[in-house]
Amino acid sequence: MGKYFGTDGFRGEANVNLTVDHAYQVGRFLGWYFGREDHRAQVVIGKDTRRSSYMFEYSLVAGLTASGADVYLLHVTTTPSVSYVVRTEGFDCGIMISASHNPYYDNGIKIINAKGHKMEAEVEEKIEAYIDGEYGEIPLAKRENIGATTDYSMGRNLYIGYLISLATRSFKNMRVGLDCANGSAYAIAKNVFNALGAHTYVINNTPDGTNINTNCGSTHIEVLQQFVKDHKLDVGFAYDGDADRCIAVDDKGNVVDGDLILYACGTYMKDQGALNNNTIVTTVMSNLGLYKALDVAGISYEKTAVGDKYVNENMTEHGHSLGGEQSGHIIFSKHATTGDGVLTSLKIMEAMLEQKMPLSKLVEPVTIYPQLLKNVKVKDKKAAQEDKDVIAAVKAVEEALGENGRILVRQSGTEPLIRVMVEAETDDICLKYVDQVVKVLVTNGHVAE
Repeated sequence: MGKYFGTDGFRGEANVNLTVDHAYQVGRFLGWYFGREDHRAQVVIGKDTRRSSYMFEYSLVAGLTASGADVYLLHVTTTPSVSYVVRTEGFDCGIMISASHNPYYDNGIKIINAKGHKMEAEVEEKIEAYIDGEYGEIPLAKRENIGATTDYSMGRNLYIGYLISLATRSFKNMRVGLDCANGSAYAIAKNVFNALGAHTYVINNTPDGTNINTNCGSTHIEVLQQFVKDHKLDVGFAYDGDADRCIAVDDKGNVVDGDLILYACGTYMKDQGALNNNTIVTTVMSNLGLYKALDVAGISYEKTAVGDKYVNENMTEHGHSLGGEQSGHIIFSKHATTGDGVLTSLKIMEAMLEQKMPLSKLVEPVTIYPQLLKNVKVKDKKAAQEDKDVIAAVKAVEEALGENGRILVRQSGTEPLIRVMVEAETDDICLKYVDQVVKVLVTNGHVAE
């Protein structure tokens, strides 16, 4: 991770540690960087529904056009739609303005390269150097070389059409619930499901700039659980703010997280001969229960660091077709280069309809180990994780759990948090060992107020 860019872009509280000046400088650098050698850079921008997204959009546009780039605005849309448009319509790069699942007062700048992947670290490092005044002056475009801005809402429609084209059969008579988190999915998800014939029931679909992710969406799945049960729906899908992740709810009202989605889709793809290398890519956060079930199903798996960026890198390098995170970032490499919540919904629907089974039945072979994750706000992530007492406490838990569980302590890539996760045979054991490590963080003065 760099000084400004983490695992998922440049993120922070709007006008606190992510300002309009930062956005302008990012735009200035990208417009110049992709416009060298007499080339006029072409950049596409999307945004989520946060109030500050408009402010950052205008700042980025000012910086880009001042450096001579032409800018195309998708307006409110999803992160995967930006990725799709960049790689299919020949743009030099794309920018998504979003802080994903974070509260409305945070925002972020995600940069996507010409192939639809997250921007290379070396380019992000150059942007950071420019922001810090270490890169030198960048010339301003003049006269006819100043960039222009174009409304490109048609790009979002191209993406919607693409999603609809992926469905293998009609969703007629299927009762589907969608929780759009008052975010980007509100402009896309319902249109897709309606077009495919589903009886679509939508909640949290009225963004006002400050209600994105607030008691809704994939981070508050209990809302959709109740909705599915109250309306006797066949399945429900909850997205996050920029709709690059999806958590499902089955016909019985149970949560189907990213691990269970990987199992349901992975076993189906294996049967269809579509699971490349007979392998699913996971992160170190995936549940032990998933691995045990995959062993029984005869499916191999690989583990990466947390972040769909790392999952995608592994998939690209080795040619795998399915990977993802427990949090709901699922990548189907045949169709997308990023996690895509709406696409994930469609692939789950395909697995259900083609096998004529409810989602509850598809995930039944997986027994999830109890897991407890505590996010601890700290003063210095690196210092906290490298504290010798913290390391000793983690080692003691590892030895106590043996083969019947595990502990994972890691830094958040986007927030000032240390994440302490324990999996074990019971909830009580998880709580005991998580608290044991958190207590050391508190005692040694790492926890922030």
